Amino acid sequence: MDLQLKGRAALVTGSSRGIGRAIVTALAREGARVCLSARGAEGLAQAAAELRASGAEVVTVVGDVATPEGAAAAVDAAVRAFGALDVLVNNVGGSGGAGAFDVATAAQWKDVVDRNLMAAVWCSQHAVEGMKARGGGCIVHINSIYGREYGTSAPYTAAKAGLMALTKEMALDLARHRIRVNGVAPGSVLFPGGSWDRRRQAQPEKVEKMVREELPWGRFGTPEEVADVVVFLCSERARWVTGATVPVDGGQGRAF
Repeated sequence: MDLQLKGRAALVTGSSRGIGRAIVTALAREGARVCLSARGAEGLAQAAAELRASGAEVVTVVGDVATPEGAAAAVDAAVRAFGALDVLVNNVGGSGGAGAFDVATAAQWKDVVDRNLMAAVWCSQHAVEGMKARGGGCIVHINSIYGREYGTSAPYTAAKAGLMALTKEMALDLARHRIRVNGVAPGSVLFPGGSWDRRRQAQPEKVEKMVREELPWGRFGTPEEVADVVVFLCSERARWVTGATVPVDGGQGRAF
């Protein structure tokens, strides 16, 4: 199936590893030009080198999109490199170790909300004006099944629920500009250096029990399985899909 992404310009935040890296790899495989953004220069350089070796057109920008200035810099870097921006994937997130409502600190609330909700707001605000002038575009927010249901981190659950609401609001508001906005809600995903990898090393028996009892297919998801759905949503094949948040969780989520 031709996803008609060849030559399209895409920015993916948090793309030096994990789900973000899988997304840029999948976009590049479809012929898109990709801008990678993350806070760590070393990880970005390694990811970019591997993509260039496969023949992909790649640029990188180091910065923190959880700030308005960092978000603007990332979008501007993509536009300077490619002349336009067709696709934005807001992937930055994470719970930052914040826990339940009665223990999460004010600093944790700010950090988690900025990373999971406001980074998407700031990147999208900066990208939308160029997409309007270009006659359309596509934005995908990486959410979580815990945007739909209870999770043990109050700031993370609240931020992801807000991101899901934002997805629908943006989709309706921006449809007149031919800008589609969707979300993808992964379940538990395993990759080297990720949170589940660290938990499995620290508490193997507890994680094994979780996999057995909470994951219907008896395994974690992979970044590539999430990326495949994201890339489809970025493509013309999904041109009549907007305002949706698609679970990619192997049935882990319990929400209807």
